[in-house]
Amino acid sequence: MLGPTSIEGFAIISADGMIADAAGHMPDALKIAADQEFFYAGLDRAAVVVHGRRSHEGGAQADRRRRLIVTTRVSALAPAPAHPQALLWNPAGASLAQAWAALDAPDGMLAVIGGAQVYELFWNTGYDAFHLTRAARVRLPGGRVLFRELASGRMPEDVLASHGLHPDEALALDPAADVTLVTWRS
Repeated sequence: MLGPTSIEGFAIISADGMIADAAGHMPDALKIAADQEFFYAGLDRAAVVVHGRRSHEGGAQADRRRRLIVTTRVSALAPAPAHPQALLWNPAGASLAQAWAALDAPDGMLAVIGGAQVYELFWNTGYDAFHLTRAARVRLPGGRVLFRELASGRMPEDVLASHGLHPDEALALDPAADVTLVTWRS
């Protein structure tokens, strides 16, 4: 049976652990060229991209990628009218294997690009890698958290560690802007 050979999460966060502003939009301050390059290269390696209704990577290749859009608005699986290679997916009504088969996707990496509830869908399955970029000079008070567990005052790194992931060395993506990438691995 075809399916994911690995599961990798991708996120850029502000210094205070936010992935979006209070309205759910990613501000330009989190659109860092070096991170975007890393992010798109990761998506280019993916067989399937999974995200929520507010998360979409955009870009020239977006509509060519197979994707699962997580939603409770369908009972299991349904076509995504705005995206030719996508399915709306309710994990309560269809398994990842069923969704993968319905996409007719080849074996390969599953790229998880958010939001919080989507990232959390894969805690039990387990991430092979979670690529966490931090823009240390950006703050988004009242914004959307990377993981809902952050509401209790935890840091993203604490949450990743609590799910069995271990950090690689930090990579300075944009030293002038104080933007670093740490890949967490199982």
